[in-house]
Amino acid sequence: MKILAFAEQRNGQFKKTAFEIVKAAKTIADKINAEVVAVVVGNSIASIAARLGGYGAAKVIAIEDARLELYSTTAYSKVVAEIAKQESAEIILLPASELGKDIAPRIAVKLQAGLAAGCTALVVENGTIKATRPVFAGKGLLDVTVTTGTKIFTLRPNVFTAGDSNGSVAEVEIRKIELNETDFSVVVKEVKASGGKKDVAEADIIVSGGRGLKGPEHFTMIEELAGSLGAAVGVSRAVVDAGWRPHDEQVGQTGKTVSPSLYVAVAISGAVQHLAGMSSSKYIVAINKDKDAPIFSVADYGIVGDAFEVVPAITSEIKKMQSK
Repeated sequence: MKILAFAEQRNGQFKKTAFEIVKAAKTIADKINAEVVAVVVGNSIASIAARLGGYGAAKVIAIEDARLELYSTTAYSKVVAEIAKQESAEIILLPASELGKDIAPRIAVKLQAGLAAGCTALVVENGTIKATRPVFAGKGLLDVTVTTGTKIFTLRPNVFTAGDSNGSVAEVEIRKIELNETDFSVVVKEVKASGGKKDVAEADIIVSGGRGLKGPEHFTMIEELAGSLGAAVGVSRAVVDAGWRPHDEQVGQTGKTVSPSLYVAVAISGAVQHLAGMSSSKYIVAINKDKDAPIFSVADYGIVGDAFEVVPAITSEIKKMQSK
């Protein structure tokens, strides 16, 4: 039996989810006596493929094509589905990233496979994989099994810990998949990245602001604190709904799941949907003037006070320490 693990990369660098997916696949494989085969799609990416062996891949298949340098939902889904067929993979794992959520349903249709999306846990019981996934905007958890011959699971980023590489190097096989123009009926033409902006899904430190900041103009102090810590800026759903900040900064059930070493929540009450996206952070610091705010129930350190006074004071002290 084989498990196919899709390792997402961008610009020749693996995303953090790539290692999480391969490690999760290896954990499952050890329990059902299966082999982990990873697949990487892009252009000139074979050179990075071998390192996936350190997370559990026995073999890595690299699909290289200049046309695949920019993402195409139609081409990428065809490639992964074809590799799954060639390898007779019965289980396919992908990240529940924007890319993974886009291609997983297409792959499922091509393979007539069942799909369990956005999983937060996978366990093996009597040889059967049981997946846990949030429902009703994170208010409940549902245990599901996939009964089709081929089974697909997308895993929420930052939930399945990759850990450190064991240093092993996987065998890399460069394979060609025939692609024609119709396979590129949908393609990304241009990618515009915010200069120097950190992705909350990848950041080790995050400073998030909530509706208690009263307006978009006050997020400058969140940016200043984040800048002093080398952190990414995150926000709550209420902030995005109000149009104060972009959706790609949203942390929570309907945003991004994060698991940084340090998460600083400023003026965020702590709705269950937000907690679902950040409660696995190693250390959580909450700053809120409401001592009964739910955010304090998950915080390791809490400051009850006015964010407009507390945050500038913290930023100032950090800058003083850094100048010494």
